[in-house]
Amino acid sequence: MSKVIAVNAGSSSLKFKIYEVPSEDVVASGQIDRIGIGNSNISIKYGEGQKFEDVKDIADHEVATEFLLNQLNTLNIITSYDEISGTGHRVVAGGEIFKESTLLDDEAIQKIDELAEFAPLHNGPEARAIRAFQKVLPGKPAVGIFDTSFHTTMPEVAYLYSIPLEYYEEFGARRYGAHGTSHRYVANRAAELMGKPIEDLKIITCHLGNGGSITAVDGGKSVDTSMGFTPLAGITMGTRSGDIDTSLVQFLMKKLNITDIDDMVSILNNKSGLLGLSGVSSDMRDVEDAADNGDKRSQTTLEIFYDRVRKYIGQYIAVMGGVDAVVFTAGIGENSGRTRAAIIDDHMAFFGMEIDETANDTRDEAKISSEDSKVAVYTIPTDEELVIVRDTVRLGNINE
Repeated sequence: MSKVIAVNAGSSSLKFKIYEVPSEDVVASGQIDRIGIGNSNISIKYGEGQKFEDVKDIADHEVATEFLLNQLNTLNIITSYDEISGTGHRVVAGGEIFKESTLLDDEAIQKIDELAEFAPLHNGPEARAIRAFQKVLPGKPAVGIFDTSFHTTMPEVAYLYSIPLEYYEEFGARRYGAHGTSHRYVANRAAELMGKPIEDLKIITCHLGNGGSITAVDGGKSVDTSMGFTPLAGITMGTRSGDIDTSLVQFLMKKLNITDIDDMVSILNNKSGLLGLSGVSSDMRDVEDAADNGDKRSQTTLEIFYDRVRKYIGQYIAVMGGVDAVVFTAGIGENSGRTRAAIIDDHMAFFGMEIDETANDTRDEAKISSEDSKVAVYTIPTDEELVIVRDTVRLGNINE
């Protein structure tokens, strides 16, 4: 049975999951971190609870790829490279070039590299990882699955900023969004659970993790999303500020004697959000614990988080002229029933939403709205890797 590898490469990391096709069974998963830094941590989970761990210096993504494939062989996860039928690669920024998942050739990989100005921490390493896998697995199809492609269906009124139009025309300054693969998966899964064609549904998907975004999905297409030109925009996140008045940037730079705009953007990306507001942690669980122990600052942080999500849900009901379902996914969305209830209960009753307290006590896929709720509310674990594999099989013409 052939295998397909779903790859998620960061600037110093390589995460992967290996599926058998067509069964879509996961046979192994893991990651290599600290690539190019030294003392790289290597972790591979496989079989019936088996795990391989090691620490060694991994110089770059090419070395990481070669080590990974050799180790898969050593662990008998594969018996030869011939078993690997293709690789699917998560790519953060596809700009306006990649409107859907794409079979990658040298020209496409070069374009991914060139789009690094839209995602400097991601696209460059992703292009290097793709080249590394192609070198070790020559002739095997490689497919790029882009975080932004699901959102290329947004209309101009949603993706254009109210700035001089020539900035968009000359520099591509517009809303691109992110987490598209996740939003696409859970919206389609919600339609399956509802037993209705997605083309007939209006769905709001809430990807709430350390990074978070909300998307309006009308008839299976993204028509608006909370993240913007970069993933810094939108709701309050683990360490990111979300939406702020841009004049505040200038004001704070003067007050803090910051002269490099990159330093200010770094604060907004890495020292804000739950971490900056609470002073406790970027992890929702830690903030909840602190609030439960009487920390008022943490309680206020939670209320701000809930508020920002509610506002986007309300906006998107107006954008679509109604809503049939709301879906929660990702780390917080899947695991925090407290967060889901706080966002929906009372505040969303006007829209006909009501949470079933017993059903909401879950971390699994479930309908968590009450029988009386006019809007279905679900928690659906996201599976971006499965989308990557399915697109790789489809575009790579991979058969058993």
